[in-house]
Amino acid sequence: MAPPLKIALIQMRVDEDPAKNLASALEKVEAAAKQGARVACLPELFRSHYFCQTEDTAKFDLAETIPGESSEALAKLAAEREIAIIASLFEKRAQGVYHNTAVVLDTDGRTLGLYRKAHIPDDPLYYEKFYFAPGDTGFLAFAARPATIGTLVCWDQWFPEAARLTALAGAQILFYPTAIGWQFDEGESTDSAQHDAWETVQRGHAIANGVFVAAVNRVGREAGIRFWGQSFVADPFGRVIARASSEQEETLLVDCDLGAIESVRRNWPFLRDRRIDAYGEITKRIRD
Repeated sequence: MAPPLKIALIQMRVDEDPAKNLASALEKVEAAAKQGARVACLPELFRSHYFCQTEDTAKFDLAETIPGESSEALAKLAAEREIAIIASLFEKRAQGVYHNTAVVLDTDGRTLGLYRKAHIPDDPLYYEKFYFAPGDTGFLAFAARPATIGTLVCWDQWFPEAARLTALAGAQILFYPTAIGWQFDEGESTDSAQHDAWETVQRGHAIANGVFVAAVNRVGREAGIRFWGQSFVADPFGRVIARASSEQEETLLVDCDLGAIESVRRNWPFLRDRRIDAYGEITKRIRD
């Protein structure tokens, strides 16, 4: 029986200085590795404040190539500490073409691949369509040495199709680098309902697919958004087995028994009982 896999969710408070944020991320991942973590995930766009609150062409200067400064520094650390890393970056793919991209690094520092965020929001204070082209990588699983990793990004959290396709690709853990919070002072009841919906839908992905789900958020107030933290891990039964605080930086270290995936899927064989012959109309926007 294999021992549990220790993963690290790096919940960060982000500074205005990208260099400080990279240094902080490296320090936190290294500390997690020293505590036995084999996989670490950073929050969405961790190198800067969440710039999508406004539409400003100058913010494109924050983007970087992959490989580039961030991915190379993290790859070096991954190899030194034998830890796989998921890092969400503002990718400059070509002149005028940018993506919200998660790079997946294995324990030897190799880049296993990129996932480019598929679902791009355009809401008050989340003007991501101004900055990011929709992802074209498809929904992927990466065979890292510690586990087969799937990664999606923030707004992808709300779409069961993305979780299902990533699980079908073989992912044992779905990691969601995230930057989400309250953008208006609507009262405690509404705030609580919004957070509960966010957590509940992801717990549903864990249940429906029989996988672990790890959501990694940032904390702190940045302009009009109060990021709510509360990074968490749900097991394949949908139970929240660990949750970070709502206001503090925290590295959440969680033991995941990957053997639970087989056990849950034997008892709840949702993948077996799917009617793949009956779902053709799901590719339509609506049913006429």
